[in-house]
Amino acid sequence: MSGSPIFHHTEATPFQAPQGEECIEQISNHIEAHLGKVDGVFHEIVSDTVHIDVHFVRATEDFPFVRVVTSGMSDLPMTVPEGVETPRFAELLMTVPGDWRVDQESFKDEAWYWPIRLLKGLARLPHKYKTWLGFGHTVPNGEPPEPYAATTQLCGAIVLHSVTVPDDFHTLRIDEHKEITFFAVVPIYAEEMNLKLRLGTDTLLDKLGAMEVSDVVDLSRRNVARKRFGIF
Repeated sequence: MSGSPIFHHTEATPFQAPQGEECIEQISNHIEAHLGKVDGVFHEIVSDTVHIDVHFVRATEDFPFVRVVTSGMSDLPMTVPEGVETPRFAELLMTVPGDWRVDQESFKDEAWYWPIRLLKGLARLPHKYKTWLGFGHTVPNGEPPEPYAATTQLCGAIVLHSVTVPDDFHTLRIDEHKEITFFAVVPIYAEEMNLKLRLGTDTLLDKLGAMEVSDVVDLSRRNVARKRFGIF
């Protein structure tokens, strides 16, 4: 199986004030209909090109993890190459441990804030660089990639379909011209990014599946691309 091409985004568009979120109410209603009550929204103060807010759904007994979902990325269509069949309107989702702190004071510490920073950065990336994000795309945290926080060695992200949401959550029809797709952002290790680039998305997904890795963030999960040696 062939690997994946590498795209370098080097020239961002100049600062442009957004027009305002078009679908925040529909997105919020969609979250509550399928994931649970929105317990809070992290509102962006200064926005460039698109206004990105982040919605939180707290853990419950039935689903003991916190959902973090963007709104605003879908205000503009992504720049999808001609002939490529992929969604043009998207929002992003992360699923973090149930005890994750989602208050303003905790967000002063990068150990708690980095998923928010990651979602906001990825949500704005397609519009700043006239590009697109779709299934299987990986984005490193810098060049070379650095861990998102001191609490983990995860240093990149892959865009996938969530396996922990109800089927009806994956898409939201706004009107006859616009359907929003919700992608999961799954943090990965540098070796896993390199594996995907060498051998393709399917190879990485097979290894993640074999180790029962889902889209729920685990800061210290096993690196599926690292060989382990030992005495048996």
